[in-house]
Amino acid sequence: MEEYSCNEKLSFEKNVVRIALPVTLQSLLQSSFSVIDQVMIGQLGSSSIAGIGLGGKFASLYAVVLAAIASAAGIMISQYMGRKDEASAAKSFYVNLGFAVVLAAGFMALCVLFPQRIMAVYTQDEMTKALAVRYIRILAVSFLPMAVSSIVTTMLRCMEKAALPLYASMFALLLNTGLNYLLIFGKWNFPQMGVEGAALASTAAQTISCVVIVLFFIAVRKKTRALPSVAGHRTEDQKQYQKQYFTILCPLLVCEFLWSLGENVYTAIYGNIGTDACAAMTMTIPVQTIVIGALGGLAQASGILIGKSLGAKKEAQAYTEAKKLMWYGLAASVLLSVCLVAASPFYVKIYKVGPEVQQLTRSLLVAIAVIAPVKVLNMILGGGIIRSGGKTKYIMWIDAVGTWGFGVPLGLLAAFVWKLPIAYVYFILSLEECVRLGISLVIFRQKKWMGSLR
Repeated sequence: MEEYSCNEKLSFEKNVVRIALPVTLQSLLQSSFSVIDQVMIGQLGSSSIAGIGLGGKFASLYAVVLAAIASAAGIMISQYMGRKDEASAAKSFYVNLGFAVVLAAGFMALCVLFPQRIMAVYTQDEMTKALAVRYIRILAVSFLPMAVSSIVTTMLRCMEKAALPLYASMFALLLNTGLNYLLIFGKWNFPQMGVEGAALASTAAQTISCVVIVLFFIAVRKKTRALPSVAGHRTEDQKQYQKQYFTILCPLLVCEFLWSLGENVYTAIYGNIGTDACAAMTMTIPVQTIVIGALGGLAQASGILIGKSLGAKKEAQAYTEAKKLMWYGLAASVLLSVCLVAASPFYVKIYKVGPEVQQLTRSLLVAIAVIAPVKVLNMILGGGIIRSGGKTKYIMWIDAVGTWGFGVPLGLLAAFVWKLPIAYVYFILSLEECVRLGISLVIFRQKKWMGSLR
């Protein structure tokens, strides 16, 4: 077993701050995009809110698949960079970038050519459908810069330049907010565009952010002379490379699809409990988005840090670092939960709803706070540490068992058989997080997830 020296410990702590903190902040900023759109467009009425919501539903399918590709890229690049194999890291970067661009082009074509048919699946209300069509047609243009930004950002994080995408996201958030204000409401002699203004603002912000990130990447590449050209270079047997790539990617795609489908089932459960319950759950969405954004960044950083150690064949060091990252995540999540409970009485007063809905929302926020530490540990373990070894099939089965073996059945029982209040329904179906954590910890301690790419 390798020694884990004092210098290595200090280096690890620095890397946690250098990578995890910017990634966490960037995830928070990216999560804020949808929250800003929802809050501002909420001033235009229920049809506009529904239109953006339905358009965003289909866009989220693209985001889920893109996230799987970016995750596969992160696993491969971090391991190759950990073993100082720049040619293989470069190949992985270009392959995933090409795959992401093709995916973006396909989704963009669907949204531009067949928006009416797509939105007809979600709603039969003609006004809502028309607004959703107008929104998704413009938003689709952002898919290509999103694809490029996602893969280039992953590369920069693996190069330990995670702060650069953060700066781009900060600029994009300010731009998105300003353009939303000008284009949605028609301020300062700009046309009042409503939902189309929200879509145009998001598209412009994503495009400019992409340009800034690419410029940062070009500057870093010139300065460090990293990421060589792979033209005509065969890093390894082509068939073996393709097999390894799809062995990593396919379980991630299945995992993300099953998770997304499960979330839609949960939404349907909440929606059928009652109007007040549905309104209360909707009010918690911005909070959940921010919590996930804040601590999801630590999960992404965990994958990069542990992946580099595994790529360098430092298994003992990787295991020690993984345990530290879990403790960091647990401490941060407990602190966040305490803050959430303390802020809940003030948060519910932002919305102009009756006292019953406010009370339901507060109960939900407490339930969210209680389950948050378990959810965060799952994000770090499943979303970062375990998948960093490239054995993504473990995560696919953990998520499938948790969501479909426990979460969905428990949610249906709690809502429609036991007829419990929504806070209890949320808490009971969220017990699937405990199941997933138990399985993940067993796999983690057995160390079967630890592997080095060939």
